[in-house]
Amino acid sequence: TEVGRSIVLNRAGEVFLAEARKVLAQAQAAEAALADLSGLERGRLSIHASQTIASYWLPPRLTLFHAAHPGIEIDVAIGNTAQVARAVAEGDAEIGLVEGEVDDPVLSRSVIDEEQLSLVVAPLHPWASAHTSADHDLTKTAWVLREPGSGTRAAFEHMLAARHLSLSDLKIAMVLPGNEAVRSAVEAGAGAGVMSQTVARLGVARKALVEIAFDLPPRQFYLLRHKQRYRSRAGDAFLEMAKP
Repeated sequence: TEVGRSIVLNRAGEVFLAEARKVLAQAQAAEAALADLSGLERGRLSIHASQTIASYWLPPRLTLFHAAHPGIEIDVAIGNTAQVARAVAEGDAEIGLVEGEVDDPVLSRSVIDEEQLSLVVAPLHPWASAHTSADHDLTKTAWVLREPGSGTRAAFEHMLAARHLSLSDLKIAMVLPGNEAVRSAVEAGAGAGVMSQTVARLGVARKALVEIAFDLPPRQFYLLRHKQRYRSRAGDAFLEMAKP
């Protein structure tokens, strides 16, 4: 259906697209099953991961896996938690790695690792001189946040809820779609930000950020797999190597 200058799927198109995705997922599962007949000599492994995991946690583990199984083609895509969960549910990825909560009955979810979050500000921010903050301060500074669907944002919202606060209580300066964008904005003085400690350390090391002493719970990394779809030997082997 054409709406203005855009083309929008009608109901029949939506049904067809859903069925086409199912057929594609089945074809990919069949391909994986055939590849398994050759052991781990060849094959393909599709992994979708949220940004922090894909940028920092995943690369060294993929390097080890590739060294052990060079015949396995590894396909990695990056998205936020919601996008990764959808990719696994629809069969576009065999393995999903996310930081946020996922509630989808077709997916299994288990903890694969965890990391610490950091509250950071620019060196000229009022909090920087004391290297500390109080709960009431949270509503008195501007904030730079990740986009809805991000695991980092979800963890931040949980932290606020534990302090009987919500995003509506804060001064939100901007919402940005990525770790590097958030870190750059905080470094430029746009406001305070909460991010992966791994991401924050890059700015702290350059003295472009100051890490504020604040009680933030560790954030867990979750493994997502489809409960019913075929699980390849390559996927199982990678996860065995990825264990902390």
